Amino acid sequence: MARRGEDLYEKHARSVYRYLFSLSGEPDTAEDLTQETFCQALKSLDTFRGDCTPQVWLCAIAKRLWYKELERRSRTAPLEEAHLSSLAAPDDPAGETERREDRMALYRSLQRLDPETREVIYLRLAGEFSFREIGELMGQSEVWARVRFYRGKEKLAKLMTGGRPNG
Repeated sequence: MARRGEDLYEKHARSVYRYLFSLSGEPDTAEDLTQETFCQALKSLDTFRGDCTPQVWLCAIAKRLWYKELERRSRTAPLEEAHLSSLAAPDDPAGETERREDRMALYRSLQRLDPETREVIYLRLAGEFSFREIGELMGQSEVWARVRFYRGKEKLAKLMTGGRPNG
């Protein structure tokens, strides 16, 4: 079973990390939750029925851990000033400000999408999942995932340019 766990980790750790990073936007959090995902997966490896791909199964575990992390965070205090003052200043403040504003606009627009569409976009772009895998992970079909992604991209483009999304 140890070798099977190692194989699982070697094959899927990168995609699980990318998925968690897409959700959290924080490398350390993504790394910690990736490790926890594989710890939980190893504990329940003998119960994996094979109804979906191992990657989909692992990302379902990762998603559940991310939601637990969000719950934990909602109960804890905000960042301390000492931590904020320790952050380094950018080399190109004007360029960094513009990039940050672009990221903020994208993030705000993403938040205006419905949660399922937002997750499909995260899975596809940041997690690099196939539409089939996205459908499996979300309990839908591959066609559903493709349509949701396409419509989400259209809505996102309209939101980013100040237009109103359709339906």
